[in-house]
Amino acid sequence: MTTLLLSHPASLDHLTPPGHPERPDRMRAVAQALSEDRFNALVRSEAPKGDLEVVSLCHDNHYIDELRHVAPSSGLVYLDGDTSMSPGTWEAVMRGVGGAIAATDAVMKGEHSNAFVATRPPGHHAEHNKPMGFCFFDQAAIAARYAQRTYGITRAAVVDFDVHHGNGTQDIFWADPTVMYCSTHQMPLFPGTGASQERGEHDTVVNAPLHDGDGSAKFRSAFDNLILPQLQKFAPELLIISAGFDAHRRDPLASLNLDAEDFGWVTRKLMDLADSTAGGRIVSVLEGGYDLQGLKESAAAHVSALMGASR
Repeated sequence: MTTLLLSHPASLDHLTPPGHPERPDRMRAVAQALSEDRFNALVRSEAPKGDLEVVSLCHDNHYIDELRHVAPSSGLVYLDGDTSMSPGTWEAVMRGVGGAIAATDAVMKGEHSNAFVATRPPGHHAEHNKPMGFCFFDQAAIAARYAQRTYGITRAAVVDFDVHHGNGTQDIFWADPTVMYCSTHQMPLFPGTGASQERGEHDTVVNAPLHDGDGSAKFRSAFDNLILPQLQKFAPELLIISAGFDAHRRDPLASLNLDAEDFGWVTRKLMDLADSTAGGRIVSVLEGGYDLQGLKESAAAHVSALMGASR
């Protein structure tokens, strides 16, 4: 069994304003990191275009139509202070959706042990009917709902270790007892959600907020003492990872001070959990990570851990 890597050159064509942290160089950094010889065993494929039917599993049809309508043919269109569309944005977004779906198919059919979807823009801030925080459609949430619809998964889980809380994923699954959403994140920080008392209508939202400078020990404790026990009780049949690497100590947007090996550690912990409840099935999608060196180191640690399942 192998690890599948899905990406697409269209991720480079989503352009953002000068100085914006969510920039095409992020994709070049990940590609460079995963070009090392130790990643030769990765099975590499281009992310296909997603279709709007699967997007509508998590997002309002009016919102989808409106977003497609405002996509520009030239220049930039600003949807909020942080989030803008360029002529290449729509295809980049749909390749991200298609990559998440293709990864889910490959893992659910047993073709690969797990998969990593290296596309941009990220998705976990996109709410049911609202773009936000660099995000347009929530690929991780779409993958979970798609797996339920297509493969009869009863319980899916999305685990998010991006330094920013995934308000979009929480919004989408707030009232859904069949999907558990778990998150570590820095607070106070954008987007302002993710307090520990935010637990969803069915106690299937698990937030473990961390604080400025908390670092590795408190991050690992949050997983060992809160998130992993709750996941074990929930027993998901598929695990989706919102893999944001902006909790790295070099990142300019936050200050949790993690190292690359923390991402390797948490990946291995989640793989053990998936082995016990989900037949090892993991789909990971790239979220944040805005220092290029920190992103390279962290993505390499994450994917190296995923590949451990195939050795």
